[in-house]
Amino acid sequence: MNLSQHNQFSSKASQLLSWGHWFTFANIGLVLFISLSYLFADSPPTTAMGTLYMLVTWLSHTSFITFIAFVLTVFPLSLVFPYPRHIRGMAAVLATLGASLLTLDAYVYFNLGYHLSSSALPEIVSLLWHRLTSSPALTTLLAGGIVILILAFQLLVSNYTWHHLARLKQYKFGRYATSVLVTCFALSHSIHIWADANLEFDITKQDNVLPLSYPTTAKSLLAKNDLLDIESYKQAHNVKLSNQNINYVLPTPLPRCEANDAANITILVFNDTELLTRFAKQHGNLHQTEQFLQPVNTQDTLFSLIYGLPAYYKPALFTQQTLPAWQNKQRSLTITGFADFDYINETASKNAAINIINANNTDIESLVFDDAAHIFAFNLAKNSNDVVATSILYSSDDKINQVEGLIQPSDIIATSIGEYLNCSQITKQSMLGVNLYAKKDDTGVTYSQGVFIAYKKDRITLIDSDGNYKNISAAQGFSIEQGLDIPFLVQSIKKLKTFTN
Repeated sequence: MNLSQHNQFSSKASQLLSWGHWFTFANIGLVLFISLSYLFADSPPTTAMGTLYMLVTWLSHTSFITFIAFVLTVFPLSLVFPYPRHIRGMAAVLATLGASLLTLDAYVYFNLGYHLSSSALPEIVSLLWHRLTSSPALTTLLAGGIVILILAFQLLVSNYTWHHLARLKQYKFGRYATSVLVTCFALSHSIHIWADANLEFDITKQDNVLPLSYPTTAKSLLAKNDLLDIESYKQAHNVKLSNQNINYVLPTPLPRCEANDAANITILVFNDTELLTRFAKQHGNLHQTEQFLQPVNTQDTLFSLIYGLPAYYKPALFTQQTLPAWQNKQRSLTITGFADFDYINETASKNAAINIINANNTDIESLVFDDAAHIFAFNLAKNSNDVVATSILYSSDDKINQVEGLIQPSDIIATSIGEYLNCSQITKQSMLGVNLYAKKDDTGVTYSQGVFIAYKKDRITLIDSDGNYKNISAAQGFSIEQGLDIPFLVQSIKKLKTFTN
């Protein structure tokens, strides 16, 4: 009697396991279909080997994840609780949850460039909330429809494979498909090992495309976003962030704006701390903040101050002496004491709204400002071992002193155009600098000397031309032992490349 029951138990378990394999095969097909969106979310590989790696990884990795999900859920349930009707129902529900979660992850990755994670929760919630509030009825209908379709697919496959199990066992498809997937799995890892050893970035930049795959490194993140000069790296083993062929693509047309003619903005740039301190004492109405972040390279600082952009765009604009997109007769700018930027003065009106002055070449005692003037004054960074440094910024506007977090040179010109000249749309469409009156979060991005720089609150992340990175404290300058915040860096790179092709 006991032996008979045991045989019956074993028979049911054996049938369920056999059914489970075919059910898993069907879900592999569904997962492969859903995961196609990951392949179209990023720019495609440029080499034949990169394309081959993408395909074999797509086939093997998604199949492996699906099979592991079966092993961890349906398989133990089939052994412990071998009741076909209940197991098939639970398997359909579990598979629906898994496929729906994958669909959500694919949607997030397609829009944000990274997968579901706790560190990215605010950005993900913001994306979903924006989608829901912009079209609630359509979003609910689509989301509910997708889940219902997946559940219907799971129930249909579950019943079909169970009722046709005997006939399915006769097919050799499963054996051949398993061999192909195992071969692809081994091939994908072999190609990746070879690519990692031979610096084939067309392959390693795909590390984080599929969920639960290789962790993203600083180098693969930059390569994925076309910020590595790969050929130079292969030749000289010295990767540089490639911005030599970047074109500044401005959204056109820029909106019309009748600038505030009465605005008078003066930006004083010092190269002597004592002189700056003396000037600040002379004009007692100036307010100071110690959170002014600027590149150590003087030309990069001035470029950012004038154009409202990181030096990433300097080869495209400064080298060709292209005027700032925001400048016209009403919003003209004069530059005094910086010969590199004299070409801008050629189109400036006599009564320029904004004046940038090299204070070291000026008699500061003779400078007189009326009560309505907007004044900024800061000292150029020097004697720093890092690419960027924080220093003191003086301003006649007490609201600038109340801004939380770091302020960049590009923010000064953005505030001047957007707030003082009352042309906020011009600022939004032509600059990456932030109008400090409208600053919503304590994050930012810049670029200098081939180094990508992003900050979030007090933490500044620098990724150099070799793909190495470090985190430093903005306030104190010491190193912070912390890993890469991939979601934040992806968003920062996207922001840096706002005006590229």
